[in-house]
Amino acid sequence: MSTNEEMIDRADVDDLEAILAVSNSDRDAVVSHVEQNCDVVFTWDYDKGAKPSLEKLYEKAKTSMWNGETDLPWDTEVDQESVVIANATQNSAEGFGLVDFDPSGTPFASWGDKEWLELMIESQNWTLSQFMHGEQGALVCTAKIVETVPWIDAKYYASTQVMDEARHVEVFAKYLDTKLSGYYPVNTHLKLLLDDIVQDSRWDMTYLGMQIMVEGLALAAFGFMHQMTTEPLLKKLLRYVMSDEARHVAFGVLSLQDYYKDLSDAEILERQQFAFEAAVRMRDRFLQQEVWERMGVPVKEAIELVMRTPSRQMFQMMLFSKIVPNCKKLGLLDRNDAWLRRRFEEIGVIQFEDWVDTGDEYEQFALNEQDLKASA
Repeated sequence: MSTNEEMIDRADVDDLEAILAVSNSDRDAVVSHVEQNCDVVFTWDYDKGAKPSLEKLYEKAKTSMWNGETDLPWDTEVDQESVVIANATQNSAEGFGLVDFDPSGTPFASWGDKEWLELMIESQNWTLSQFMHGEQGALVCTAKIVETVPWIDAKYYASTQVMDEARHVEVFAKYLDTKLSGYYPVNTHLKLLLDDIVQDSRWDMTYLGMQIMVEGLALAAFGFMHQMTTEPLLKKLLRYVMSDEARHVAFGVLSLQDYYKDLSDAEILERQQFAFEAAVRMRDRFLQQEVWERMGVPVKEAIELVMRTPSRQMFQMMLFSKIVPNCKKLGLLDRNDAWLRRRFEEIGVIQFEDWVDTGDEYEQFALNEQDLKASA
């Protein structure tokens, strides 16, 4: 059985020095190459509907396409300073986990409104940049699923998700480029996870890593930002993306649920360990170390201060509100003497296990007539 050192390169999941020691050595590179070794699978069985839940998802996807160029109000004026101030006023600064601690005796002691405003702007730039990079990861991984999955219904649906992910990358890139004040390179922890997902030759690991873990966390994060933002263009953009993301996560749940029932305990343990590694890497990603570097404050000290705040701890936990119930639906929590359950207890997120899984709730995220009318 793998140890924490073997899975995440450290014994203690909360070892901040070890987390910060992982750095992105090619952060300025425009192109990144990742070797993959997988079989391309053709299926000559074209019996559409052999997997009814996937056929239903495919039919839903065909009627749910939207155009990121014409369906979003890009003529909306966005004053980023006014937006972050309005967000902080509406939700209270504590909602962002930025200033709800006593700054006396800390690197923030001399900060005034100018520095806190700059921090909120940089945090927004960073967050939306990582969303954009994650969506490109989903684009690549879903194209791989089209190649590797053995069922025609899954190939059909995955092809629609490739289009969805291209649209998501497009709209996040355009928003960052035309409405905000800069973007950040991909976070090293996110990049390592994307590399692991792409490099694994097993088709179900692509599903597990991307559809369940990365997309599940993204769905929760998008929901959080959609609730918190006061900016109408971003709110609509996120609402449209969430309608797609819920289907994507459901695609993973519905595809893997039966398949995992037939795997041995040893095979399931490999999936449990991969899910845990992915969970830790995604949690580490949201420490925003690149923001603290750009702001010129001691990174480790800044993260320690912010991560102790109740609001930030709550945000970190809520990111797993989709992942944990979906892992339970797949039977991953309690196989092998509840190996993954104990790991999720270790990182403090097991309380979400009985929340509704995305395989059952994805239709609740569908765009309704009001959403479509507002974009007409």
